[in-house]
Amino acid sequence: METKKVYAAISGVAAALAEQGIKKARKQGSQVNYAFRGIDDIYNALAPELVKNKLLILPRYTERTIAERTSKNGGALFYITVRGDFDFVSTEDGSIHTVTTYGEAMDSGDKATNKAMSIAYKYAAFQAFCIPTEETIIDADAEVHQVRPTDADQILAEFSEYVGHENDPQKLKARYAETWKSLAGFPDHQTKCKDVTDIRFKELKQAA
Repeated sequence: METKKVYAAISGVAAALAEQGIKKARKQGSQVNYAFRGIDDIYNALAPELVKNKLLILPRYTERTIAERTSKNGGALFYITVRGDFDFVSTEDGSIHTVTTYGEAMDSGDKATNKAMSIAYKYAAFQAFCIPTEETIIDADAEVHQVRPTDADQILAEFSEYVGHENDPQKLKARYAETWKSLAGFPDHQTKCKDVTDIRFKELKQAA
């Protein structure tokens, strides 16, 4: 039985990355303080080993779903899921092994699909080559999006906490209007929303 060289090639890449893995060198901004591995880190680590072991990784994205969500601040977030079929191909004999992974990402602009594709690629690489990943954060750009709660109780609880710390009447008024709208269909919650807002307005007036 003929031996497929694709598996020896995969093993060769895995051996090269087994000791040090791919270090977490990137840092996110002020809101997130952990290190992470970006897609460029993956490419930079893999590229020379793929060439050395005569191995190609050819991606095919066969599924894509999209859903629009609302951010905590009221903006639009696009939530994308893609299925990636990655053909690991030996350039010596043309033998192929396919790895399938899914990638998920959110973005407020037009990059959600690209991020999801990056996630799928990174999962495929980390799993196929068993790359050491101490506390790995598999995230395209290590961004953290906060999605607005859809449950009325959560919305009211979040607003009630916010009210107690807001000292600007104009900001409070704007947030109240937004929250009231979000609680449409829940009259009891809207009443409580108005009550806590009225109380806070009285407190600010007394403190002025």
